[in-house]
Amino acid sequence: MEDLRTRIARTLRREREAAALSVSELARRAGISKATVSQLESGAGNPSVETLWALGVALGVPFAVLVDQHTNAPTLIRADDLTGVPASAADYSATLLSASPPGARRDVYILHAEPGQARRSAPHHAGTIEHVILLAGEAEVGPVDDPVLLYPGDYLTYAGDALHIFDAKAPGTSAVLISELR
Repeated sequence: MEDLRTRIARTLRREREAAALSVSELARRAGISKATVSQLESGAGNPSVETLWALGVALGVPFAVLVDQHTNAPTLIRADDLTGVPASAADYSATLLSASPPGARRDVYILHAEPGQARRSAPHHAGTIEHVILLAGEAEVGPVDDPVLLYPGDYLTYAGDALHIFDAKAPGTSAVLISELR
């Protein structure tokens, strides 16, 4: 099975070339350095969630396109084998479990977060709705100006095309996130 860095490198180069962008132009549009784009395309980089979101927006593709493992066989992901993409400013990682297939517009992630720095997310594509089911711990989730404290088993949906937050309040916090574009 292809590892996450290799998958990101292959997909990033493919999407950049399909968009007819140079490494420099993609870096400029994403607001990151040219060296970072080059490292990621060579498989040497270790991107944060924020970097991949910025690249996705600059390329006009969802985050999931950059990290998804395409296969037609049944997919089993053992919890011990999860390889998430870490955030740069919070103890938070997101692991894509299921990317939206062509024609559908939803992605499924498992999140792991620890108390400390909250994960603040910039608005995603217009029409994005996020669904969160808290699995363990406690977290304030939702719009930055009106987050909701969730406990295990709680479900929340909110606009993902506005500033939003995931702020773990207990160690070992985890959740399922479904990102849907309507």
